[in-house]
Amino acid sequence: MANALGYVTETKTGFEGTLAMMSLSAPLIIRKNAEKSAPAQPDYRIFAGEIETEIGGGWIMKAKSSGKEYISLTLADPQIGPRRIYANLAPVKGKKGRYALLWNPGE
Repeated sequence: MANALGYVTETKTGFEGTLAMMSLSAPLIIRKNAEKSAPAQPDYRIFAGEIETEIGGGWIMKAKSSGKEYISLTLADPQIGPRRIYANLAPVKGKKGRYALLWNPGE
């Protein structure tokens, strides 16, 4: 079962929207990592709140079954809780440029 942790809209530099969980709601920016210099570094950096606190990263992955690319996110912050949250960006059906942050509880 997938749960949406928020929604974002594609921009020139990445994505912008809202992280919306039961105990936390904050503006969210997923920005392309212009300083990426090694494969292990994230393709995107994730910022939340009015002061844009960095809370995670995003990696471009390729689906094993379809071969399509998607973005896998890892979020970590004391306000989120003691564990990292893993999610994927998934397109919202019928809304071009709109994506849901789908919680991935299995990781």
